[in-house]
Amino acid sequence: MLRGKNIHFCVQKRPIVDQADISLQAGELVAVLGPNGAGKSTLLKILSGEIPCRRADIQYNGTAIRHFSAKALAKLRAVMPQHSVLSFPFTASEVVELGLGTQPVSAPDQLVQKVMMETQTWDLRDRHYGKLSGGEKQRVQLARVLVQIWEMRPYPRYLLLDEPTSSMDIAQQHHVLQIVSRLKKRNIGVLAIVHDLNLAAAYADKVVLLKEGVVRYQGPTESVLTSETLQETFDHPVKVSKDPDTDQLVIISQVQPKRINHEFKLA
Repeated sequence: MLRGKNIHFCVQKRPIVDQADISLQAGELVAVLGPNGAGKSTLLKILSGEIPCRRADIQYNGTAIRHFSAKALAKLRAVMPQHSVLSFPFTASEVVELGLGTQPVSAPDQLVQKVMMETQTWDLRDRHYGKLSGGEKQRVQLARVLVQIWEMRPYPRYLLLDEPTSSMDIAQQHHVLQIVSRLKKRNIGVLAIVHDLNLAAAYADKVVLLKEGVVRYQGPTESVLTSETLQETFDHPVKVSKDPDTDQLVIISQVQPKRINHEFKLA
């Protein structure tokens, strides 16, 4: 289990994450939702170890994160940030190969090809990464982190994703979430910051609603994603219903009624 307890992180004395508790089991997908500035990316960076946080207890499989070397931690978790900048003229396949790191794999070339085909990036393998579109870059970066944890291991591992589909079209978004969902069967837990509420409703086993650095709600998807909790979190009217054909949650952002200005200027 990946567990974070009492996570408290401030910038210039302003809490960005405020006493947050969160857990992730292998075999489940947890979606983190919240408005802009809620602290979602900071929370993910703390959980991944990118941001050290003295006022937090972060554990991977029962061991505190501070006891892991960078190499040991890389065997347990892979991280896809929201933005990745490369200064070298790598091809797409070379970027994916970075995910191999120093971990021994049985057939690295075949692994890279398999994962790139899964993410529909194999046709991009010889193209300059810097010349790819935003959605293509995201899929290449996803392939990179998947290579890191794709092979089966006897211990639980974790995948942390920060808005992995933000630059993709609808079909690509669903394709990526389907890949991620299949990873759960490999003894992997997935924590994903998701922008689209309906994607979270369709694929997440659990949901965390974050606002102003505070975990307002967390638990099974259907019990957390309600009209009341979403309106409270996003300060906007939201309607949650079920599709009668698929039995899936459908979330609709409602238009607020216009205010009528009754003030008139006299001629």
